[in-house]
Amino acid sequence: MPVSLPPALELSLDLLRCPTCRERSLHPDRGALRCPAGHTFDVARHGYASLLTGTRATSGDDAAMVRARSRFLATGGYAPLRQAVARLAADSVPERGTVVDVGCGTGYYLAGVLDRLPGARGLGLDTSVRAVRAAARAHDRAAAATWDVFRPFPLADAVADVVLDVFAPRNPAEFSRVLRPAGRLVVARPTGRHLAELRGRVPGMVVVDPAKEQRLHRSMAPHFTAVVTERVEYPVAVVGPDALDLVGMTPSARHLSRADLGCDGLLPERVTVSVLITAYRPR
Repeated sequence: MPVSLPPALELSLDLLRCPTCRERSLHPDRGALRCPAGHTFDVARHGYASLLTGTRATSGDDAAMVRARSRFLATGGYAPLRQAVARLAADSVPERGTVVDVGCGTGYYLAGVLDRLPGARGLGLDTSVRAVRAAARAHDRAAAATWDVFRPFPLADAVADVVLDVFAPRNPAEFSRVLRPAGRLVVARPTGRHLAELRGRVPGMVVVDPAKEQRLHRSMAPHFTAVVTERVEYPVAVVGPDALDLVGMTPSARHLSRADLGCDGLLPERVTVSVLITAYRPR
C-alpha cells in the first residue's frame, strides 16, 4: 500500500535534490520520491525520506541510544541548552525561513527552534534510521531524511537560513554551500567540563580532546566568520536511571558494557552541563 507523503516533507520538497544526480529535483510518486531521471527513494511509513544510498554509515545512534536520548531529553535536563540554541538560531531567520539540522538525532533542537519561529519550516538529516524516525515526529513543521554528513548534502544551493550542528560531525564546505549569503550556522559542542562527574566515575567514558576546539576553528575559517560564542553551563540533578540514559545516549555507550553501567554506586547525583555555542556567518 503506498505511503502518503507527510505534510512536513511535502513542504520541504523544494529543498531536496536527487542524491544520485545531484542536480535534479525530487517529486512525489506513489508514496516515494523520484527525480526526472527515474531514481527513486522510499518514504518510510514512519514519515522520513530514505535518501542515503550505497554503503551505510555505522556511526549513527542505534535503537538503544535513541531510546536513552529520548528518555533523558524528556526530563528537561538539556532544556536550557535547547533554549540557547534556539535563541541564537532565531536571530537570523526571516518569518518564513528554513532551518536545516545536520546530525539532527531525535529532532529535539530543531523542534526547539521551530517552536520559537512559528512561520519557519525545518529539515533534519541523520545517518541513524532510528533517530530520524523520532525526528520525523518531533514537530509538525519538521521533515526528516537519512543522510551522511560527510557526503555532499542532497540539498540545493543557498536554501537554508540556518544550519544547526549540535553535538554532531561537521562538513563546513557543505554548510556554506546550502546556506544563504545572509544565513547563520549554529554549532554546539561540549567543553572539557561537560559531564565531568560521569567521566570521573564511569570507566570508558569518552573524553573531550583538548585540541578539538582549535580544529573546529581551523576547519571553519575558510568558509565562516564567528559572530558570537556563548558558554552554557549549569548543574543538573540526575537519579540513577537518568544518569544511565545520559551515558547511554552518548558515543561513550559504544565503549561501555552493561557491567560498566550496572552499579548505581558509580553514578553521581548531579552532573555539569557545559557547552559552547557559536553562531557563524558565511564569508
